[in-house]
Amino acid sequence: MKKNVLLTFSAIALSSMAFGGSFQLNLQGMRQSAMGGSGTAWPWDASTIFYNPGGLARLNSFQIYGGAYLLSPRVRFTEQTGSYFTDAENHISTPFAFYAGGKLNPESRFGFGLGIYTPFGSSIKWDDDWMGRYVTQSISLKSFFFQPTVSYEINDVISVGAGFIYAIGTVDIDKAIPVQDASGDGQAKLSGNAQGFGYNLGVQVKASEMLQFGLTYRSGVKMKVDDGSANFFVPASLAANFNNTSFKSELPLPGILSFGVGVKPTRDLTLQADLIFAGWRSYDSLSFDFANNDGSVQDTHDPRSYKNTFAFRLGAHYKICEEFAVMAGGAYDPTPTRDNLLSPDAVDANRINLTCGLTYQPIPKLTIMGALYYTTTGKREVSYDPANFTGAYQIKSLAPGLAVSYSF
Repeated sequence: MKKNVLLTFSAIALSSMAFGGSFQLNLQGMRQSAMGGSGTAWPWDASTIFYNPGGLARLNSFQIYGGAYLLSPRVRFTEQTGSYFTDAENHISTPFAFYAGGKLNPESRFGFGLGIYTPFGSSIKWDDDWMGRYVTQSISLKSFFFQPTVSYEINDVISVGAGFIYAIGTVDIDKAIPVQDASGDGQAKLSGNAQGFGYNLGVQVKASEMLQFGLTYRSGVKMKVDDGSANFFVPASLAANFNNTSFKSELPLPGILSFGVGVKPTRDLTLQADLIFAGWRSYDSLSFDFANNDGSVQDTHDPRSYKNTFAFRLGAHYKICEEFAVMAGGAYDPTPTRDNLLSPDAVDANRINLTCGLTYQPIPKLTIMGALYYTTTGKREVSYDPANFTGAYQIKSLAPGLAVSYSF
């Protein structure tokens, strides 16, 4: 029994702490989200701090920008034989973005600003007694990136920019342990705070008023947990095997390389496309160093073997009149996870994204933006080999969002 409990705890702890591909968010700009998530080439507003820092010096004014989304993915699990299925409980997350940036003087070649945004984070909660409860019951991941940024317009064609990233995050996990008493299964609760550092570099090329290009690199960020806490609630007879303890770990987030092109075939229509390379291969494994190694709690090392991916994003923006514009787009985002290493707390699959949006400018300096971001996947049959857990998952999500931008 002791060996089985140790193996189960090792697997569930390792799977639950990962910032997997399913937790990567592409919701940092409302206009860009409405155009399939594309935005590397065209500096629409202060959100270019995230999409391409090189475009910040292209803005002719200083802007304040704030936006948020309501994200509630629906995830279904079906057991391998098809005789059992369950849905994760609906839970709303609120990814947001705030930017302040641009030029203080339209004649200046310098732009500067600050971005605060949430590029990774989500949550999922399964029923307490579902068949995968020994792998996970619930998980909540949050991340907040702070990015001071500077940009310089070298000439009328080329501008460059760079941002320093300071990242903080939290993780909270609940799971069942296969030891019972009169009240049911034992419980494990893990939580921790993480931090990391990175950078965001960009080049923006304005070949003409009708054609623009962009190239950016957002570095990988190692989120370090130095003093996480692991607390266990088990029958008194087993308490000596489950001493509460602290732990250390590193959670790698991938580097992202983006190339974009934007074209204006007519005065009112803008088309743009992005090709995104995500360096998930750096996430090869994950280790946990527990302060107290005794009983059923031992240091662990688990393979992740994520794959690098290429994503494609397309979008269109049409200006109806001075006050209104509409946007639409789509994207294909392949999963970095492998079929034999997919845990129910980081559910993922190849994703198709369909998007649309509307902007309204009631006065010249104020813009109100709304977007809808729909995601769907096919049914994916996978396993999580470290816990010998097999089944199929399907994801659907609709994320409405609203943002406001004001130029000074």
